[in-house]
Amino acid sequence: MTQGKTLIIALIAVVVGFGAGFVLRPVIAPAPQTASIAASASRASAAAGPRGKQYFAAHLDEARHVQAQCAEGTVRGDECFNAEMAAVEADGRARSKRFFGN
Repeated sequence: MTQGKTLIIALIAVVVGFGAGFVLRPVIAPAPQTASIAASASRASAAAGPRGKQYFAAHLDEARHVQAQCAEGTVRGDECFNAEMAAVEADGRARSKRFFGN
């Protein structure tokens, strides 16, 4: 009977500890300020956010230019992904047109 009570008390202590950890996490270790500063700086440079895949599909030259900048490391993030996806899809459409003759 004593072992059962000890086990229940230990489980309750673990649950309370984890709960307190989750509740007090923002107070104990707040998020670093550098992340918000870097995020605001990137938002200032790209006020409208990353351009979408549809934009790059309509402007393939710009997509290829952004891909080159991504390879150099001067541009990163969603814009690289969107430019690459638009270029890959355009290449795929061109290849299928050549193959099927449409």
